[in-house]
Amino acid sequence: MARIIGELMPEIDVPFGVNVLWDPVASMDLAQATGAKFVREIFTGVYASDFGVWDTNCGESIRHQYRIGAEDVKTLFNIVPEAATYMAQRDIESVAKTTVFNCKPDAVCVSGMTAGAATDTNMLAKVKAAVPETLVFANTGCRVTTVGEQLAIADGAVVGTTFKQDGDFNKFVDKARVQEFMQEVKRIRQ
Repeated sequence: MARIIGELMPEIDVPFGVNVLWDPVASMDLAQATGAKFVREIFTGVYASDFGVWDTNCGESIRHQYRIGAEDVKTLFNIVPEAATYMAQRDIESVAKTTVFNCKPDAVCVSGMTAGAATDTNMLAKVKAAVPETLVFANTGCRVTTVGEQLAIADGAVVGTTFKQDGDFNKFVDKARVQEFMQEVKRIRQ
């Protein structure tokens, strides 16, 4: 990933972030190596997932961030990871509040079931109400037809699948889809 980002650097003229799925330490290493401004990762919680039981260690991840000199890299904590269920019996508001209180993320992200699946706007609203002073992002499923609804609640969105040809996760980015989406975002912002 670092090599690909390095080869693309002459083309990148906006701040960018990185994510090595389900590995906050590798994500932080990649950010530091490439000059990424943020990482989006699952830093907290224990989950039952399609990939087995997943136990995070936020303290270890953040200590690693400081050890490698990446303290300026912003952290986007995904508190509703795709393809996984939080193992504790806690409501999303409690998860958001304790994550913000204990870990001080720069933002929290709320996801749908998989990449490209819509973020539940009710859940998004609950998280934003629980942590109003923290940036909250819709993490999946934001489309040109739903971005207005999502951004009426969230402070921002992580967007990927909708930029792909036919909105298909497995295809390449379609420049026309990116332009259409960003035109709608600009219209909403005005």
